Amino acid sequence: MHLLKAQKIYKSFGNKFNRTEVLKGIDFTIDQGEFVTIMGPSGSGKTTLLNVLSSIDQASHGTITIDGHIITNMKSKELAEFRKHHLGFIFQEYNLLNTLTVKENILLPLSIQKVSKQQANERFDLAAKELGIYEQRNKYPSEISGGQKQRTSAARAFIHQPSIIFADEPTGALDSKAASNLLNKMVEMNEKHQATILMVTHDPVAASYSDRVVLLKDGEVYSQLNKGDEDQQLFFKDIVKTQGVLGGVQHER
Repeated sequence: MHLLKAQKIYKSFGNKFNRTEVLKGIDFTIDQGEFVTIMGPSGSGKTTLLNVLSSIDQASHGTITIDGHIITNMKSKELAEFRKHHLGFIFQEYNLLNTLTVKENILLPLSIQKVSKQQANERFDLAAKELGIYEQRNKYPSEISGGQKQRTSAARAFIHQPSIIFADEPTGALDSKAASNLLNKMVEMNEKHQATILMVTHDPVAASYSDRVVLLKDGEVYSQLNKGDEDQQLFFKDIVKTQGVLGGVQHER
């Protein structure tokens, strides 16, 4: 079953005298419980695609359906309400509030929903323990490491049990050990709770944790790689080999 379906997605910037077409008619689907990564060279449109699919930005043309809801038809107020219940976000720069504790940051998505205090605490305990951040619950962001900040961000994304998690370069600011820790936790949440995850990364190591990699080139889908029964090391080699054909993958502006 397709949890997310994007049809003929176009995105351009500028005006009619100076227009840049970034996405050129992309068709894209994610099934319930999939962990999918988007990759591509600088300028390929990967970040733009994530922003459009996650409703951070609007497509110029096309239709995006998430969990049976056509979000491209929604007005601002309806879209804001949809985000609260159906979407989770993990950003490269954590986006934590420094004046709130780890626990308070994680509980933010539930504070704008009608969730009882008992239920909120139960969900917090589950998410924080599974993501290995429970012991830091009473600390402030300035008192914890980068890896702990990102796991706090991940717990905040998972706590309201959204339809899909969007992760934008979640390991970009982490060292290799913290990145591996976070990705293993994301895989656990994906497998244990059937959490659907869409991640953008430039890093083939990070991408090798996912089930499927979609590679973009010049605003179009160039190829897709499925892990299938391959182990992570073989999948990593497949990704690197395809990157080589694309001419390498760098940070996107």
